[in-house]
Parts: sequence; structure tokens; C-alpha cells
Amino acid sequence: MDSSDDEGEEYLFKVVIIGDSAVGKSNLLSRYARDEFNLHSKSTIGVEFQTQTLEIDGKEVKAQIWDTAGQERFRAVTSAYYRGAFGALVVYDITRRTTFESIPRWLDELKTHSDTTVARMLVGNKCDLGDIRAVTVEEGKSLAEAEGLFFMETSALDSTNVKQAFEIVIREIYNNISRKVLNSDSFKEEVSVNRVSLVSNGPDGSKQQKQGYSCCSR
Repeated sequence: MDSSDDEGEEYLFKVVIIGDSAVGKSNLLSRYARDEFNLHSKSTIGVEFQTQTLEIDGKEVKAQIWDTAGQERFRAVTSAYYRGAFGALVVYDITRRTTFESIPRWLDELKTHSDTTVARMLVGNKCDLGDIRAVTVEEGKSLAEAEGLFFMETSALDSTNVKQAFEIVIREIYNNISRKVLNSDSFKEEVSVNRVSLVSNGPDGSKQQKQGYSCCSR
């Protein structure tokens, strides 16, 4: 479809959710995609994904969201799925400090295996368990500021900030893509390599504030 056809304008972006096992990645995705929560969900084996659709600036934006297994034995398999990702939620459990301490390793892995500019959100999950918190809000904010990430605390259990976390990342991807010169040879090559669907040219996107802090109240 050529750029003169404005009716069918569509974007398709790949987003990955990464972090240690049992931080709540699968429940974050199921809460966002289906408004469901499974208290007894099992660890993800390999990779699963859901597709969600948003309308931004009158355009249909689809996000294919991949839930990657956190267990070490699956990392060699799932690393291939970073390729082509334009967004990432990097998740830790606010009640388990070891999962927070793993975040730099996950960021390094994302940087190593991704081949695009990635919109990144640091997510402190399980904020409904604030009474047994092991990582403070300030520590999460500080790490996000140091690494240039968005930051939000969420609860997949009660849905606090889940929709907002995903949609901030998706909108940031859209804004990043909209700022590209879409008819440049380098951009066309990037689209081809990463299988991003851009049916027609998008408008210039306004710059979104880089730090978007929002934490659940307790």
C-alpha cells in the first residue's frame, strides 16, 4: 500500500516482558490483555504472546507482546525473541530484592540482543504487598533515572497501573517511529529487518516526557 492511502494506516510493534522467574510477568500480560489474574499460574515455558490494539492519533496501533520465561535454563532459547523488539517491560518483584538486583543483567541482555531503539519501562510489580516491601519506590526511581527508563509500580492482582505501564511503552514506540523519516532508505531497511508493519507514513510525534513516574498508593 502506498503512502497516499490514509484509510488503512496501521502499525505493528513487538514488545517483550523480561525479568526473573515469578515476578509476575505472565499475570501482568494476562491482566492487560484479558483482564484476568491467576494466583496459581505456573512458570512460563519458552515464550507466549498476546496482541493488543490501540488507537493513537486516529491510527490503528497493534502491539504483539511477548512473555519470556525467566528461568535461567530457557534464556538461551528466548534470547532470540529480543530481535525486532521496539519496547520492553523490565519487571522485578518489590518483595524480593534479588529480582531488583538482577535488573542490570536483564538490561544488558536486552541491549545485547535487540537491534533497535527500545522504549523501556522499569516495572516494580506486586505493589499490593507493600507491607512486606523489600525495594523502596525511591530505589526504583533512582535506577530508572540512572538507566534512562520509564518507571512504574504495578499490581497484576488488583490491576493497579497495569494498563498505564503497557500503554506508555506502546505510545513511546509510536512517538519514536513517528519521528523517523519514514521514506529514508535506512528506515525502510530497519522496518524490513524487524518486520514492523508501517502501511503508510505517520505524522511527526511530539516528544513524550522521558521519566513518567507513577506508583501505587498504599
